[in-house]
Amino acid sequence: MKAFLILLLLFINADPTEIARINRLKNKAEVAFEHGQYDVAATNYRLLYDSIGVDDPTVGLNLAHSYYALGDTANAKLKYQSVASSNDKKLKSIAYQQLGVMAKTPATLSESLQYLKAALKADPANEEARYNYEVVKKLLDQQKEQQQDQDQENKDENKDQDKKDQEKNEDQNEDQENQDQKDQEQQQKDQEQKDSEQKDDQKGDEEKEQEQEGEQKEEEKDQQNQNPSTKQKLEDMNISEEKARMILEAMKNNEIQYIQQQKRKATEQPDSGKPDW
Repeated sequence: MKAFLILLLLFINADPTEIARINRLKNKAEVAFEHGQYDVAATNYRLLYDSIGVDDPTVGLNLAHSYYALGDTANAKLKYQSVASSNDKKLKSIAYQQLGVMAKTPATLSESLQYLKAALKADPANEEARYNYEVVKKLLDQQKEQQQDQDQENKDENKDQDKKDQEKNEDQNEDQENQDQKDQEQQQKDQEQKDSEQKDDQKGDEEKEQEQEGEQKEEEKDQQNQNPSTKQKLEDMNISEEKARMILEAMKNNEIQYIQQQKRKATEQPDSGKPDW
């Protein structure tokens, strides 16, 4: 009643020509919207709202509807949000409802549900908002279930992949162990062969040394057989070692005397009357 009196006073104080113009523009915009001429409707509502400055939430709501019908969602959202801040609960509920419908996409279902909740809070009798609320809630529940299923599927896939990776690693480790064992066995065989060759070489050296020792012993034996020792010779001649030394000493003295006599003869002067020969 109070709002009605305020509007009545505004109309009383307003210029009749201006009132007629406002009514004409409203009528023209409504007819254009009904006939699908949303651009014409938007132009006339914009003149009322922006140019003339009509402070009427209904005009703002219709301008938002016109923008939405034209596909201009950015301006539509701005006008719906402006109307949603008004004190008219029914218009506020419709504005929130439209914001919820615009946000009804897979990526913004939670936002859409919040707008529709606000629409029902402003006007619980808004059945269209309630219907959209139930639809969005169901879609959101399905989305959550699908996300859970996807998460579980990813978890199972990761688990299977981890299992495959583990089996692959085990196979690789087993192959590596087998290869290491083969390498170790080969190294052992090589070492055994090397040791065997060293033993054969050592045995050959020992046999060669033994052969050389045998040959040396044979040579010594042959030499002993060919050249009997001095002791053996003395025994064969029936002469003692002391007597043999005495004989050698006497022979040595005789040899020294002979050498001295030869030196004295060589120093005597020959007879000058006789030839040297």
